[in-house]
Amino acid sequence: MTMETLWFCLLAWMLATYVVLDGFDLGAGILHLFVAKNEAERRQVIRSVGPVWDGNEVWLIAAAGTMFFAFPKLLAVALSGLYLPLMIVLWLLIFRALGIELRHQLDDRLWTQFWDFAFAGASFLIAVCLGAALGNIIRGVPLKQDGTFFEPLWTDFKVGPDTGILDWYTLLVALTATLALTHHGALWLHARTDEAVAERAGRLAGRLWPFVCGGALATTLASIRVQPNLTESLAARPWGVAFPALALAGLVGARLLCTRGRAALAFLASGAFLYGLLASAAIGIYPYVLPARDPALGMTLHDAAAPKSGLAMGLSWWIPGMVLACGYLAYMYATLPAKFRVRHRADH
Repeated sequence: MTMETLWFCLLAWMLATYVVLDGFDLGAGILHLFVAKNEAERRQVIRSVGPVWDGNEVWLIAAAGTMFFAFPKLLAVALSGLYLPLMIVLWLLIFRALGIELRHQLDDRLWTQFWDFAFAGASFLIAVCLGAALGNIIRGVPLKQDGTFFEPLWTDFKVGPDTGILDWYTLLVALTATLALTHHGALWLHARTDEAVAERAGRLAGRLWPFVCGGALATTLASIRVQPNLTESLAARPWGVAFPALALAGLVGARLLCTRGRAALAFLASGAFLYGLLASAAIGIYPYVLPARDPALGMTLHDAAAPKSGLAMGLSWWIPGMVLACGYLAYMYATLPAKFRVRHRADH
């Protein structure tokens, strides 16, 4: 394995970890107005993600730092070409954080309702944006001869040579991602809350599961159509079929375990499903880090990578940094209560 490939795998793992961890926060945010029927239950849902949401977002920051170090050209080109959606995501992340942190600062019904809707709306739109971003990477962007590109928000919604950020394919991926993260969040709430909220979350997870299956199947077929490199890459690396198999096993396992009352294991199976999907996408676009609509102009990891001497030296700080991050992550989740229970005002 070359040093560039190693860093490609590390970056893909970090981004997938962010999606799996922050994904259930987003799913809980999308669902909290549906599974919580009163103020006490809404506080219960928010407390279930309150201790971990900011720690989960650290993985996004760490992945961006890793990209800056290992693939600086990729970061520069992506930031310039996708400037508008990146700014939208930044504002949505801010509103999601404000929704969690500010709703309890005033004992006023209008105040809490505003931040509840901000939390739910921002969580939903972040999930949509993450899905659309993945769709753009898989489909390819309109890179020019000089290695730059710019995409408007949309053009004619067709997958042609001059694409927009939104078209029928990226909207399909966005829909599938939103369904998958909402299902993931429902399983988290089913496992980590009690009483009525856990029961409603479990029922919602069951209702969402067929839509997640349909979305995953439709997205897979559409991806093969718009990006032929996916099947070519998998054919060149037959061992890569393990990742789609992991996704399938995780999706089926999440349903079976949920129906049998194994809520915690169902949530872990959902995480395996997301890891499998994202790993399949990563191996499908390899050796590109930024595919182009014109395959001849795609940016490979060798084009985008930093010098090999720097990549080798970088492992000396990346490895201890990840050991600390994973250690903190394990401690944080180990100290969470088994169940977040309904807590009324008088209990404070």
